[in-house]
Amino acid sequence: MQPDAIDRVIKNAINVMESSKYQMFEIAEASRLEKESLTRELEDIKYETSVTIELVDNLEKDYKRSRIRLTEVSRDFNKYREEDIKIAYEAAIAFQLQLTIAREKENNLKTRRNDLQVRTKNVDKQVERAETIVSQMNVVLEYLSGDLNQVTRILESAKNRQLLGLKIILAQEEERKRIAREIHDGMAQTLANVVLRTEIAQRMLVKEDIPAVKEELVDLKGQVRGGLEEVRKIIFNLRPMALDDLGIVPTLRKYVQDFEDKYRIRTQFNLVGKETRIPSGLEIAIFRLVQEALSNVNKHAKATFLSVELTLEPDQVQIYVVDNGIGFDVPQTEQRIAKGNNFGLLGMRERVELLEGTMVLESEKDSGTKITMLIPIGGVGENKEEKQNGQHGES
Repeated sequence: MQPDAIDRVIKNAINVMESSKYQMFEIAEASRLEKESLTRELEDIKYETSVTIELVDNLEKDYKRSRIRLTEVSRDFNKYREEDIKIAYEAAIAFQLQLTIAREKENNLKTRRNDLQVRTKNVDKQVERAETIVSQMNVVLEYLSGDLNQVTRILESAKNRQLLGLKIILAQEEERKRIAREIHDGMAQTLANVVLRTEIAQRMLVKEDIPAVKEELVDLKGQVRGGLEEVRKIIFNLRPMALDDLGIVPTLRKYVQDFEDKYRIRTQFNLVGKETRIPSGLEIAIFRLVQEALSNVNKHAKATFLSVELTLEPDQVQIYVVDNGIGFDVPQTEQRIAKGNNFGLLGMRERVELLEGTMVLESEKDSGTKITMLIPIGGVGENKEEKQNGQHGES
């Protein structure tokens, strides 16, 4: 009866978490809509504030001139009549009244603008908190939704495997969060800005300010082109199309070159052996291993040069990643990997072992690092990797 009891508890927990997750998702969506509304209102307030400030400046000049005029007619009674003095006085009073009203409007607009800026920041924080909670719920849900028999076996015989499974899910969720953040900070912001700039162009079009409209359209074209480039980068990081069309060698060569251009770290790619196609699952695995290795170099090594060497042999693939960075203490790092505290190297080692290969770390402090990965080309390793890809998806 124990598995049945566990099953009921897990199902109840899943139902509660699913309900809460969608509620948090609705909160996040409502916050995003509120942010868009606040952003539009803030743009309008900024525009109106700039117009009002210009009006105040002009009225101050007019009021100053009217005061000077009033002083002149008030001093010379022989040259100016009483009617002239009255006209000058009324003009000065009228400008003073308009100036007072305009200054009050300017102060109110500035107060409103500052309030909207604060509210926009608060809504941003609310959206971020909601996304974090939803991400955490997804981790728990994915873990709870596993096969009950597998959960029971883990509870009874292998708590370390339970921890490993949770780490895999966490790593996947972090990758999804990273992709979501890239879209949010990149393409989503670009599209939101395009919408706002389009509205501004519409207002200019109503005013028949054609040169300004043309300038806005040119700017919009550049933003859309930049957004398209950002989407292509995200697609490449998810699954390079060149991998299916051209194979692992051209894909790695381009990725290494793009890495050098992006991070300003001098790179070199070498191929040893004949360029040939290998099983698709193995090509994907090799690309992800090199991708993770270069990511580690960029994050931790402080290197100015790195090289990637790919050796293709009939029965195995050898990968060497060497950098001239600050290096590290290998025994200490191996201990952290064993404890599951280094997700990057841990994920690489697990993937290599699933492919029935080996990974060796060589490093010393201030002497750079060398990572050697040997992977056999065989059906067993390929099937295991493809099975893992099917279960967990591409990271």
